[in-house]
Amino acid sequence: MLAWTIYISFIGVLAVMLLPRGNPRPARIVALLTAIAGFGCAVGGFVQAQPGEKQTIVQVPWIPSLGIEYHLSADGISLVLVLLTGLAAIAGILFSWNIENRAKEFFAFYLALIGGVYGVFLSADLFLLFVFYELAIIPKYFLIAIWGSTRKEYGAMKLALYSFVGSAMVLIVLITAYVNAGMKTFDLNILAGASLPHQIWAFPVIFIGFAILAGLWPFHTWAPTGHVAAPTAASMLLAGVVMKLGAYGCLRVAMTLYRQGLVESWGFSVLGVGSWRELFSLLAVIGIVYGAMVALVQQDFKFVIGYSSVSHMGFVLLGLMTLNSLGLSGAVLQMFSHGIIAGLLFAIVGRMVYDRAHTRDLAQLQPMNLSRVLPFAAVTFIIASAASMGLPGFSGFVSELQVLIGAWKAFPTLSVVAGVGILVGVAYTLRALQKAFFSDQEPAPAGVVGNSGHVGELEPISVPERLGSILLIGASVVIGVYPDILLKFIVPACSAVLTGCSPTAGIPQ
Repeated sequence: MLAWTIYISFIGVLAVMLLPRGNPRPARIVALLTAIAGFGCAVGGFVQAQPGEKQTIVQVPWIPSLGIEYHLSADGISLVLVLLTGLAAIAGILFSWNIENRAKEFFAFYLALIGGVYGVFLSADLFLLFVFYELAIIPKYFLIAIWGSTRKEYGAMKLALYSFVGSAMVLIVLITAYVNAGMKTFDLNILAGASLPHQIWAFPVIFIGFAILAGLWPFHTWAPTGHVAAPTAASMLLAGVVMKLGAYGCLRVAMTLYRQGLVESWGFSVLGVGSWRELFSLLAVIGIVYGAMVALVQQDFKFVIGYSSVSHMGFVLLGLMTLNSLGLSGAVLQMFSHGIIAGLLFAIVGRMVYDRAHTRDLAQLQPMNLSRVLPFAAVTFIIASAASMGLPGFSGFVSELQVLIGAWKAFPTLSVVAGVGILVGVAYTLRALQKAFFSDQEPAPAGVVGNSGHVGELEPISVPERLGSILLIGASVVIGVYPDILLKFIVPACSAVLTGCSPTAGIPQ
């Protein structure tokens, strides 16, 4: 059933492209039905799965001469991220219900991106995973370059170039692993059991190749630019699932194939850093604090959310580097949580606010009294802000708490610095909330909204937007209140990753 998440998405692409031009409504409906059907398959696969089980979905020869197979499988990590993709896909379409310009092409690219993401999370053959990984890059570019705003061509090209550089690094190491293993296979499970040479240099190359897409500092600069340039649905997918592709690759591929390279000492140290694990932990914490501090001084509302994504993804990367069960499972749960919360924040800023007020400048938004003219947007942003700050009752609280506890066991000093990043996160979130929705400035003259030139009443929040908000808020609350729904699948899968690591290599079990 899980394989149908991929097939249905690409069938949806074909169905949308066969629709007649001129009327965007059929394209919206077909896209929404496709996303719902894909999510239904994801839920069905999740319900049928057993915690601790790694199921083979399909395994058939694809290019036998090279040992390449069409091999799909799923464990607890894959299941959780497939669920996230399904939720983000539905919400993104609901928040794109207003698309009129070339709606057919928009939703075709959108569904192609979703299909590629599903494929990455389910691939057990590394060549197949790389193909799906690349398939997701092309739709990203066109969604931003055609339907974006604010230097959209620059944002789209920057994202594509960063993605292709990272992909090239990944491909080099995958080919090296294939050749050095001498087994004529790209099967991840088989290659993980091989004693691959050149661990100390191969690991950082493939890890950075994936981590670029995860927003690792200092390779993060594509993310805020891409988020701001992208249309609302594309911003939601970039933050919600595309950045998770990079983090997933770091965990599933880099840390599985080259686990010795992760912990092996360089033989020397610089400022107390003597291994790739220690270096990437430090970069993750820098990303947490840097992203939060830059978000604190942003004047563009969407840049605030863009840099906050860099900060929150730092917790994912820090959790991966802890190499203990708490930190690793917290990192995977943070992938899910951040995907939901960041998607909602971008939806509020991009669709509810910007599409109506025609400005994202916090100074121009201050006199608009958005809490009065758009009360639903204000309430939704308050809830999303609480979730983003990690308040109890939301998924972000559980995930970040696990990462911090895991980090305390592995890197006590870095965990304290990461905690400072959370405090700065509270500050930039409250600042944005106050300026955009609850400013004490005098209202603008009747009929004029700020200095944006927009005249007249703001369009009320639509039914699709309300449904999308409820869907994402509900997911965060459900996991925040009862995280074991996901953790009972995540923890055994993360334990299996740790079991594959040698205790003699200095990895805490």
